Amino acid sequence: MSRFNLSAWALRNRALVRYFMLVFAVVGAWSYFQLGQSEDPPFTFKAMVIRTQWPGASAAEVDRQITDRIEAKLQELSSAEFIRSYSRPGESQVIYVSRDSMTSDQLPALFYQVRKRVNDMRHTLPEGSVGPFFNDEFGDTFGNIYALHGRGYTYAQLKDYAQRVQRELLRVPDVAKVELVGVQDQRIWVELDNAKIATLGVRFDEVLAGLAAQNAVAPAGAFETPTDRIHLRTDGAFDSLEAVSAMPIRAGDRTFRLDDLARVWRGYADPAQPKVRFNAEDSVGLAVSMAAGGDIVSLGAALDAETARL
Repeated sequence: MSRFNLSAWALRNRALVRYFMLVFAVVGAWSYFQLGQSEDPPFTFKAMVIRTQWPGASAAEVDRQITDRIEAKLQELSSAEFIRSYSRPGESQVIYVSRDSMTSDQLPALFYQVRKRVNDMRHTLPEGSVGPFFNDEFGDTFGNIYALHGRGYTYAQLKDYAQRVQRELLRVPDVAKVELVGVQDQRIWVELDNAKIATLGVRFDEVLAGLAAQNAVAPAGAFETPTDRIHLRTDGAFDSLEAVSAMPIRAGDRTFRLDDLARVWRGYADPAQPKVRFNAEDSVGLAVSMAAGGDIVSLGAALDAETARL
């Protein structure tokens, strides 16, 4: 029995071969222009960072009360290549790295287990700790970065406008994520006058307790009617800088306003968060990343049109 000879078959069926060549050429040309175009190839980081804050604690306390407990819980998972941790005053950071043999499609399930196990033991962490916070998004590439700035505008105003622009850019096709960079969070600062509080006999912890109690959000019950349930809400929470300044502080049989004992003003976080400057002006950056399989050239044209409209 003779073996099949492809060359001889092609010579006998030249018309059919030419037809397939033409079809494959057309399909190939069409597919080429439909390919996604990205600035960087997709890649996956096989690591997750678990970060927890405990303001006021020493590095040794953070290590014993937070880092050791999180590490012990993560060691129950058998998919770790290694676990590395750092304990600093007020902050714990644990890095969980999966085995190299794990594929990209296996990582979401693994990182879900990491989140689940750490969240299950969160109640064992000391009171006053903040977090844990999880971060496993290290592979995002921002192909377009915009700077929003304006002479005479504060960071709070820039953030407000940047959030509006962010919502609009997220509607552009092939946009996966829009992150704000260089945002400075507002704070209300209370700087106590040590000489005044010592003279008037006011203790520092009394001021802190008064601030916490005045601004507490607590359930106040509900009022039942034959047809409705009316929820009650306590009044007195801070809603302005003036409300903070006018908060009463009681010392003995006397009552003072907070601004009688301290300087109260509105400012920004100190130390400042990483800043963005454009042409020597304070700015807020908007970093745009492309969705998987998108076309960076088409995305750039769509973003140009959207930013011109905005």
